[in-house]
Amino acid sequence: MDLLYANELIYGRLLTVDQPHLIERYNRALKSFGFPATKLKEFNIDRTGFSPEIAKELKDPSYLDPNGVNRRFIILTPAQADLPVVHTQFSNTSQLMYEFFTSNSRAINALTIKDVLYGEIEDSVSVVNDIEDLLSINQVEFRVLSAENVMGQAAELRLLVDRLQDEPDAWRNNELLNRMVELAKVTGDIRENSLVPDKVVFRHRAFWTSHFGGTFIFVDDNTTTVIGDPSAPGFRRSRPWQVNYISIKDAEQVFQFLASTARIELPRASWIEQSGYLENRGEMIIRHLIQTLEPERDLTNIDRIWLQTWIHANATLINHDGTWPFLNAVKREIGQTGQLNMAEIDPKRRFLVVRALPRHPDAWLVNHLISDFVPWDFLSRYVFNKPGFYTDYQGWSPSYQQHVVDILKTTYLSDKEGLRNRLYGLEQ
Repeated sequence: MDLLYANELIYGRLLTVDQPHLIERYNRALKSFGFPATKLKEFNIDRTGFSPEIAKELKDPSYLDPNGVNRRFIILTPAQADLPVVHTQFSNTSQLMYEFFTSNSRAINALTIKDVLYGEIEDSVSVVNDIEDLLSINQVEFRVLSAENVMGQAAELRLLVDRLQDEPDAWRNNELLNRMVELAKVTGDIRENSLVPDKVVFRHRAFWTSHFGGTFIFVDDNTTTVIGDPSAPGFRRSRPWQVNYISIKDAEQVFQFLASTARIELPRASWIEQSGYLENRGEMIIRHLIQTLEPERDLTNIDRIWLQTWIHANATLINHDGTWPFLNAVKREIGQTGQLNMAEIDPKRRFLVVRALPRHPDAWLVNHLISDFVPWDFLSRYVFNKPGFYTDYQGWSPSYQQHVVDILKTTYLSDKEGLRNRLYGLEQ
């Protein structure tokens, strides 16, 4: 994983914490969670305050994610809002944190001038034992604390201000006035600075979780759909009158669900031809076949001519796999008719030629699900399913790892928004 770290493909774009007062504040939050203070003079944090360096120091990669639920957070600065989330067991942790930052920006801006915010994203369950526990998570509440209790002192000052305004003789109470002065030295003018987060409850809608080998929860108006391993405890038994269960191994049912709920974009010339989507899939399968047949081959300087030569020399292997010929046949069919008859295609191959409907709110989650059916497309795995990508990466040869890193650096890191827009139609 060192190669990924060196190229900012894991724990990339984090915020460096190296100022003594910020480290001191972080330590106060750690202490409140029951951890010893860090001895590091510098470390990096993500949107939630998770630090890979501190996780290594504590020998606990889940120090902010105990039991994989009720995620903890540490907020040192409003700048964390623009960071990624690099360690979580729920796909929507990043979005929930972003909503908390944007909904409470004034309070966070004011509080972090003097204090650190920390707490938990509380779900309705404390541990996930079965599918029912996942289905019980309808909303989350941010339980927010501050090490210096600035929020508590602001609330106390608010009450004293109200007393001063409402009680005729309160201005004669020297003890009250002196306390107000003491509190104002900490909080500043609470009439100008909001020091209490206003919005702390957020809806928990569609998401993926790593529990039970990976489980998808999709929420529609009249039903909830669970897609996962049928051996998961509670699968097909929890709320069967309300929940639709689909095995992740059943490509036909998964595809039909995505199509019937208008979550995917079927192959049409209007987007297929301009996106280069099928061409990208083709390059990914050829690279996968090279890695399978010649795992130690140095792929550093290969180009399209070399790839074409390899394709011709290994036609038997490629035809036996069938993916490359299938993609070429699809391109011809779409070029001639503008569309494709999906009913005539093997269910597992259908995921090769569709993408999430870009404007659907579940687009990122759907592309994540699609990537599970095309695991050799390391580009889509990296973009939408980093946990899966990192697991795949550890099984590759060193030469292929280097090749994948080079491709991701040149095709994705150089222009993330452009690639996501071109291949997947996503504008953010």
